[in-house]
Amino acid sequence: MPAILFKATNNMPKLNITIPHRLPPAEAAQRIRRLLNDLKAEHGDKISHLKEDWNNHTGKFDCSVMGFQVSGTLAIEPAQVVITGSLPLAAMLFKGQLESMIKKHAAELLA
Repeated sequence: MPAILFKATNNMPKLNITIPHRLPPAEAAQRIRRLLNDLKAEHGDKISHLKEDWNNHTGKFDCSVMGFQVSGTLAIEPAQVVITGSLPLAAMLFKGQLESMIKKHAAELLA
């Protein structure tokens, strides 16, 4: 089960999600890229302006989720995917929905 932590630093809540996997890093990276596209397609009413910048197995992302700017990084490691990001304080009200979207798709794609 993915570990999800939310903590506030400098008045900006931090999102830290660790998702274990048993895939080769290249396969995990390909699936995570597909996850971002799937999330945008399935939740286009909630996710917009998605931008990605990948360097090998590390990606930076920036998007709008339910009107809130969210940015962070995705690091594909040999046994886990680590997602870190910054959320606006007001977005913490929607953390459950955001958490559910990520967990649902990540669990399916990295299984």
